[in-house]
Amino acid sequence: MSVSVGTLVSHRKKPADAARAVRSEPALVRWTVVAIAILFLFVFLVLPLATVFQQAFSRGLGAYLAALAQPDALAAIQLTLMVAAISVALNLVFGLIAAWAIAKFDFPGKSVLITLIDLPFSVSPVISGLVFILLFGAQGFFGRWMQDHDIQIIFALPGIVLATVLVTFPFVARELIPLMQEQGTQEEEAAISLGASGLQTFFRVTLPNVKWALLYGVLLCNARAMGEFGAVSVVSGHVRGETNTMPLHVEILYNEYQFAAAFAVASLLALLALVTLVLKAVLERRLDAE
Repeated sequence: MSVSVGTLVSHRKKPADAARAVRSEPALVRWTVVAIAILFLFVFLVLPLATVFQQAFSRGLGAYLAALAQPDALAAIQLTLMVAAISVALNLVFGLIAAWAIAKFDFPGKSVLITLIDLPFSVSPVISGLVFILLFGAQGFFGRWMQDHDIQIIFALPGIVLATVLVTFPFVARELIPLMQEQGTQEEEAAISLGASGLQTFFRVTLPNVKWALLYGVLLCNARAMGEFGAVSVVSGHVRGETNTMPLHVEILYNEYQFAAAFAVASLLALLALVTLVLKAVLERRLDAE
């Protein structure tokens, strides 16, 4: 018996010993690994980001502000903010409902629902846009009926919103599902046993427990919605001043050799990305504190 216990203890010590062995690597090895990581981040993240801002202000602050004040640029900014707001709101509702159902209930097709939620991660955004073309385009499945009833989805705001929602809906649900599953159903069962209704249990027990994860998912969803290019490019029609979001507007300006203007609009997207990183770090600390 003593041999087996000793063997068990030795096996338990192995992970800790391995961790200490990794940390006790020669200084040259550790600093080399750190230097490679920093160099990689500098070349592929810091340098491109700095280049965007350098090019944006290459002709001075006046030219920068003038590029952002152009009617087409203002329309692109307004459309991007509108599409992001609508998409985030829809994904917020869907993510909460889907996560609550998956984490708190057992039902047939649960695994299928989880797979469908992950589908946009494995499908190209361009394919996602083509799906709506095949459904709502002039030659699509519903195209003739929509033309007869004067309903326009493709090359209009509804199509852009649908494409954005499709590529962003996993973010909120995927942040909430693991946390809700880890928390279990004990608190909800206790609330219901004390006479709380389903909605009361959700708003007073479930929602407060996941508020920071929910905000984290909304933040990631909003960042992806504002920067989405592939799916929106397919369904937008590239109508200047009407259906061009900020990424599409940047592409048009760059193709027309208006580099300073293109980088000026791109710098707004880069600035949004930096703000997203800061908020993401704050929310991660909140989540770790809980």
